[in-house]
Amino acid sequence: MGTLIGLREPVGQTYARLAGEHGITVEAAAVQQAFGQAWRQAPPLAFPGLRGEALAEAERRWWWQRIDASLVGAGGRPATAELVDVLLAHYANATAWRVYADVSPLLQRWRQRGLALAVVSNFDSRLEGLLEALDLRHWLQAVVISSSAGAAKPQPEPFQQALALLQLAPGEAWHVGDSPEDAAGAAAAGVHFIQVQRR
Repeated sequence: MGTLIGLREPVGQTYARLAGEHGITVEAAAVQQAFGQAWRQAPPLAFPGLRGEALAEAERRWWWQRIDASLVGAGGRPATAELVDVLLAHYANATAWRVYADVSPLLQRWRQRGLALAVVSNFDSRLEGLLEALDLRHWLQAVVISSSAGAAKPQPEPFQQALALLQLAPGEAWHVGDSPEDAAGAAAAGVHFIQVQRR
């Protein structure tokens, strides 16, 4: 998020709208602010050693805590299990996201030049399906997500896993990202870094 894809609607608006449909009244601007704080204070979205249903449940619990913090921080009530599932399903759907206009042409050009491509993301197991639905997955040889990698950027482990999958040495790779975690993680793994600054 922020490099290849972005949300079509701010988190605060989506949370407030869907919470309202489940009997929780909150202001979108207040939710947006509370979500930002909850995100910054969150532990890494990474669960070493978990796979399958155990990983899915850990991801759900992680997000439920962020959702509750966002709603309560905006003056609302904690989320119901039904609302959590609705929000998780919403962001698993490609219609919630947009692909930045420059992304597909660049991925195509790089693959045609013989470059190996991977995504390294602090995200969860929904990302693989999203990339497929957004017509990006076929350009990629690997997708590494923090939740199953057992570590999140700025730790070097997700980058190291991607390098292993692509059979590249750190000095042969570039990481394109938009956040301080991208820059620090790439540096920790010995990978060159290019910063994207979206408007």
